Amino acid sequence: MRYYIYAIIVLLVDQATKWLIVQRLAIGDEVPVIGEFFQITSHRNKGAAFGILQNQRWFFILITLMVVVGVIWYLEKMRRAGHKLMPFALSLLLGGAVGNFIDRLLFGQVVDFLKFRFQFNWFGTPVDYTYPIFNVADSAICVGVALIFVDALINWRKERRG
Repeated sequence: MRYYIYAIIVLLVDQATKWLIVQRLAIGDEVPVIGEFFQITSHRNKGAAFGILQNQRWFFILITLMVVVGVIWYLEKMRRAGHKLMPFALSLLLGGAVGNFIDRLLFGQVVDFLKFRFQFNWFGTPVDYTYPIFNVADSAICVGVALIFVDALINWRKERRG
């Protein structure tokens, strides 16, 4: 049950932050948090991560439904087997997927607002790169996937040793 609570926490934080952005910022507004490096902005994405597959709303809704069913099935399987890290990773993935699913289902787009801009000189060449704008759900999904890889590496090492 606790893993579903983790997913619900991710979902609630995601939806609350998106609601605040929609209520307080017009699209395109930017609020500096750490100068130009980190800003809160108001952006909408009709595609997937990094803006790919724009305007494929029903495709994402269908895929997300299948992913959510698969994640719940696998979470239950891992939880019953006594695993700890994998169910936690899957709960992050679940909360993030449902958070973005709600946006797509209700509004046809996802609210993104975390913006990072990297400016520096690389051996005398100026670099100015803005990372694709993202949200709490995207962060939870990325952390969840990273933890799935960590879990896989831990299990691989255990199998090699034993």
